[in-house]
Amino acid sequence: MTTIYELIRRITRSRGPAAFLVMSLVVGVVVGLVAAALVTAIDLFRDFSTNVTGDGDSSWVLLLLVPLGLILAWGINRIWGPEIRGGGVSQTMVGLSLRAGYLPTRSILAKIGATASTLGLGGSGGREGPAVQLGATVGSSIARYTRFGEDQIRSLVAAGAGAGIGATFNAPIAGMLFALEVILGNFSVRHLNAVVVASVAAAVTTRSLVGEESILSAPPHVVQHPAELLLYAALGVVAFLLSIAFLRMIRVAETPRRFKRIPDWTRPLSAGLLIAAIGLMEPDVLGTGQEFVRSILRLGAGTSEVWWVLGLLAIGKMVTYALTISGDGSAGEFMPSLFIGAMAGGALALLVGPVWGISDLNPGAFAVVGMAATFAAVARAPLTSILIVFEITGDYGLVLPLMLASSLATFLTDRVHPESAYTLPLKIRGIHLPRVEDVDLLDTVTVGDVMQQGMAALSPTMSTAAAADRLADEGHHGLPVAVEGRLLGLLTLTDIRATGGRNPDLTVGEAMTKTPITVNPTMPVSAALARMAALDVGRMPVVADEDPRKLVGMFRRESVVHAYHQALGSSTDRAMYRQRLREKVLPGATFFENAVPANSSVVGLRVRDLEWPANATLVSIQRGGGVTVPHGDTVIRAGDTLTLFGTGEAREDVAWMMEPPPPEGP
Repeated sequence: MTTIYELIRRITRSRGPAAFLVMSLVVGVVVGLVAAALVTAIDLFRDFSTNVTGDGDSSWVLLLLVPLGLILAWGINRIWGPEIRGGGVSQTMVGLSLRAGYLPTRSILAKIGATASTLGLGGSGGREGPAVQLGATVGSSIARYTRFGEDQIRSLVAAGAGAGIGATFNAPIAGMLFALEVILGNFSVRHLNAVVVASVAAAVTTRSLVGEESILSAPPHVVQHPAELLLYAALGVVAFLLSIAFLRMIRVAETPRRFKRIPDWTRPLSAGLLIAAIGLMEPDVLGTGQEFVRSILRLGAGTSEVWWVLGLLAIGKMVTYALTISGDGSAGEFMPSLFIGAMAGGALALLVGPVWGISDLNPGAFAVVGMAATFAAVARAPLTSILIVFEITGDYGLVLPLMLASSLATFLTDRVHPESAYTLPLKIRGIHLPRVEDVDLLDTVTVGDVMQQGMAALSPTMSTAAAADRLADEGHHGLPVAVEGRLLGLLTLTDIRATGGRNPDLTVGEAMTKTPITVNPTMPVSAALARMAALDVGRMPVVADEDPRKLVGMFRRESVVHAYHQALGSSTDRAMYRQRLREKVLPGATFFENAVPANSSVVGLRVRDLEWPANATLVSIQRGGGVTVPHGDTVIRAGDTLTLFGTGEAREDVAWMMEPPPPEGP
């Protein structure tokens, strides 16, 4: 009897669509288990901290606990590598874009430990970013160990990242959208199935292990008067201002500062002491702040809260999170941005409420909208922010305010600060992630580039017998029917068989398909191929963009092959660009030059045919009085001066490459 394990192995061995969906399900379940472990670990550290500090005069122990948590995270970072530090979303994006979806499996336990010590002992931040990195690492590991291709690895990495959000927030739909909007940066359909399956599986698994944990919940809210939309628009402006301040604090925290005479461990120590000092005055800014946000979302009209207190809490959260990151803590930006937005929304309602005579303002409703607007601006993800607030609060009564405030805050922030909280740390390190590889290879080639031109079309007055001979002579299964370049139809061997076979008395005009499916020269080959596959046809006439009856060529299955080879050639430049980005962050990397001797073994070879060292990138070639930017087909000539970027070891390897070939033996 075939066991479930054997069945799964048999399915995954094929690596087809069914195997891919099975692996997506496995990724989701494993991510759910890892997310539950993260939640449990944070709770254990938090319980320890609560038992130590208590409710009385022992709160001063925070001055020991918070620095201890950051020093533990700093130590893990030093042992396991820099990818443990910070939120985790930026690290996931780097792995996806620059390392073909590779994220080291060994970092899972380290990330859980660093995050638990940071947040459980009083550091400020969210667990959602680390959950994204953990989920993406699970997806990367499973995809690599099952030997899927690079594009499927990318899908499973994104699926794992979305599953991390779905698991920690119990919001699978929002997790799916986060993966597509933030991690991948596009809504490609080929990634959608994996992301959906993994997000749902992760949410169900985590919910089963840690219980029905609705992290944020709010009573139903409605817009009581249309004029309130003006206030929600104002809230969007407030969210924009706070987002700019928050992003600039993140910039300061992420900018590396090293002092030769001061040990590195003093950084988490000093940051922890400052966070603890702020926490002694206002404990609500420590940890994730989820419980306090939940209470703000439930505020109603007539509350006794003071608006400026909420404003100070928002500022305090910004400062403590920035200090946590500067101290090498492991915490994400997700929850702090929700905290800041909730405080801002509640404060605005409390400030304006006494002088607003049109309707009773509900601070909880404004807190909900403030959360979405601030996260949308900070993460540059308006769709995710709107949907995640819907899903985690179960509140659909604020659709218009959510859309208005989130869109306005995102629009304004994008004009002033183009980088999001996730791309900003990478920009500081000199990394600008390419989004070109997110496009299908066949999206980069148009039908006009590969279509067959100059063919003689069939005449409508020709007999089907003569047309069959013509098709056989030219080796085609179908040809267009046209008069003076005007498309009339398409005749295929199937049409001839359907009308009784070769017939000298039946004309092409009578047997042809009179309304054939056509494509345009400017259409991407990927779109033409999708149309061809959907209709199960092997050829389509190509007509001019401005005239749907002007025949300009034919698009056939062979054209797809030519397009693929052309796209592969152009992808060499993208691969070289990604290699430059990888090496830009290598320690000790610099520019260097090598001259090519006349008797060098590389003379006459193309750039793509040479085995360049792993940590070196060819930047330019000085030839004569000019400088050439090389590509894969560039031929190395004697006398060229090559400019490369790489490490000292790579420089030596390149020098060996330039040496003449060894003399032949006697």
